[in-house]
Amino acid sequence: MQADTMRERLIVGLDVPSLKEAEKAVRELDGVVSFYKIGYQLAFAGGLDFARELASGGNKIFLDMKLLDIDHTVAKGVENIVKMGMTMLTLHAYPKTMRAAVEAARGSELCLLAVTVLTSMDEQDVIDAGYEYDPHTLVLRRAEQALHAGMGGIVCSAAETEAVRRIVGPDMAVVTPGIRPAGSDHGDQKRVMTPADAIRSGSSHLVVGRPIVAAADRRAAAEAILDEMRSA
Repeated sequence: MQADTMRERLIVGLDVPSLKEAEKAVRELDGVVSFYKIGYQLAFAGGLDFARELASGGNKIFLDMKLLDIDHTVAKGVENIVKMGMTMLTLHAYPKTMRAAVEAARGSELCLLAVTVLTSMDEQDVIDAGYEYDPHTLVLRRAEQALHAGMGGIVCSAAETEAVRRIVGPDMAVVTPGIRPAGSDHGDQKRVMTPADAIRSGSSHLVVGRPIVAAADRRAAAEAILDEMRSA
């Protein structure tokens, strides 16, 4: 695929402790990366205003809030996130939550993503959480529910991407965290895949955090991952 296409499919997780560090990472990645994820850590350190700033400057922002609350609260939150100019937003894949969010975002360009099973969770973690399904089965059940709710995409591990694609078809986004270059440390991730394998499996977007933001040379790390993606 074209290099520019892959550039739009790589999402760098700004999982850093301060706004100063996030700004430094964005400066270092300028011209290589144009899509960033902002989650809890940075959001509670001034990251929401930074998200607006990045979006107004032409970058795409994946706001990783994993919303879950009563329908009205979720809907009102989504309405304000639409006004922020965000590109993607995560919600936990509960049917009522998804339906409320879809209605609130209707007519906007915000892509709502259903979080299926966190990539830090394995089968025992899912059992401990009280679910009767193994992670793979739970992911597929939630992918089907997200499709029926009208969501814009799914968040799942790349290990489930191929099976999810068979359920949701070619048009929905399938966003995969837990991406680790060959030979790198998995950290707290348990269901991981290399960038090239994830693209071959059908992932539309890859979320990469620590392998880039914790690298001595962030720019080189991002370029290396893009090269892996292009080789798929």
